[in-house]
Amino acid sequence: MTRPALWRLDAAAYPVTQEIGTRYQDLDTNGHLNNVAFASLFESARVRINRATRSEGGRPANERTMVASVAIAYLAEGNFPDPVTVTSGIGRIGTSSWTIEQAMFQQGRCIATCDTVVVCRTDDQAKPLRVDLRAELETRMTRGE
Repeated sequence: MTRPALWRLDAAAYPVTQEIGTRYQDLDTNGHLNNVAFASLFESARVRINRATRSEGGRPANERTMVASVAIAYLAEGNFPDPVTVTSGIGRIGTSSWTIEQAMFQQGRCIATCDTVVVCRTDDQAKPLRVDLRAELETRMTRGE
């Protein structure tokens, strides 16, 4: 994986910020946050931005979302017990999917980025995003290049 664009390393480029505590059980044998912990921390923040965008009560009963792909770039070691700050935003909106762009910071430096493609399915088929959902996603776009 290539190194992320410089703007991805700037917390101000993302509209949503969340601080998350690290846990002792997140450590690998070298005493650093392991790759599963990185994935879990990104997931926690991703769920929050998805819920803010697609509230449970405001979506059709036949509409589901699923993660199609996740790509994490590990840039530096993470440490316990320091918390991490995960920043998130919408990077791309397609016909029936969107990409969540995220960055993880610890003590002010970016230690990882994550891109997740989320697909929206209606009646078990990929269909164009609802107009109101697209509008809501657009309010959370990253401020990249």
